[in-house]
Amino acid sequence: MTLVLSNDQVAQLLDIKDVIHTLEEGYRQAAAGQAILGSRADLNTITSHPESVYQLKSMSSVVPSLGVGAVRINSDILSYPTVEGKVRRQKVPLAPGNRWTGLVLLFSTETGEPLMIFPDGVMQRLRVAGTSALGAKYMARSNADTVALIGSGWQAGGQVIAISAIKNIKKFRVYSMTFQNCKVFCETMSPEIEVDMEPFGNVGDAVSRSDIVLCATNSNENVLLNDHVEPGMHISSIRDNEIALAAIRNANVTAMHDTKSMDFGNYESTHGLVIKDQEKEAGNDPRMNYLRSVPTLPDLITKKACGRVSDEQVTCFLNYRGLALQFAVCGALLYKRAKERKIGNALPTEWFTEDVLS
Repeated sequence: MTLVLSNDQVAQLLDIKDVIHTLEEGYRQAAAGQAILGSRADLNTITSHPESVYQLKSMSSVVPSLGVGAVRINSDILSYPTVEGKVRRQKVPLAPGNRWTGLVLLFSTETGEPLMIFPDGVMQRLRVAGTSALGAKYMARSNADTVALIGSGWQAGGQVIAISAIKNIKKFRVYSMTFQNCKVFCETMSPEIEVDMEPFGNVGDAVSRSDIVLCATNSNENVLLNDHVEPGMHISSIRDNEIALAAIRNANVTAMHDTKSMDFGNYESTHGLVIKDQEKEAGNDPRMNYLRSVPTLPDLITKKACGRVSDEQVTCFLNYRGLALQFAVCGALLYKRAKERKIGNALPTEWFTEDVLS
């Protein structure tokens, strides 16, 4: 039988500590050449919706030690509206019922059969936040306890939960463009993590005197400037353009989740289309070419590279673009838990296999 899970069931079966531990072990295997990170393809074309594009995105990975291969697929309508003077990247929920389409397919490396199908939403939040937390684990000061968070959306909430799982955080200072949203976010999240969270109407005020700065927005423009950065800080971003290039260049130590995220080989478009995601600051600026050879997260985890050597250094972790490895290793754990607890809808595997040779 092939299991089909919902986002609610994924959330029920995994917590952030599970994900952080699983990701860390997955990166160790990647560093040892024992897991295939795989490739990614972003196929873009026009759509009938105004000022939007259609994107079909896929990525895959194989982890032999876990006996799984995974494929993540997203079918999205992307728009780039200007909100309060800043360009944002938005996925428009146009599937029936105002929903999005993102799926992960988990396969057996022993039989080739599909083991499980689940939506990518909750897993996406967990794996992005878990990766940022690992960056902080290996790059932030050991006594860091004050976090500035830029953003108050779905991904920002994940960042709060993840950093609290690996650091003894005593205070969050939160900024987002809409102060009311920021205030509600703090009021909602603070009881969940049992840590004081203060909303700010100015990004500079939020960042000042913080040990760790986490950017988690959908902005296509800078939200953290060089002038905001203070000695000893660890700064982190989940997408290109969030941190100003000068702030990245001035960091003493910089590491990336995946240095291939600097390039555009995964993009293919029709009609000569160039989407805003290809207008990445770092990827298009020759002064940032050095990022293509900085340490990666697997390098830090396996001690091939050092995150920091003094408390005064500014460290920067660029958590650009995900890897299917994350969905493979976390998917394997999810499948094991679902089977043990008998959670999920079991469908005949014959529905997804065939009796003719393709």
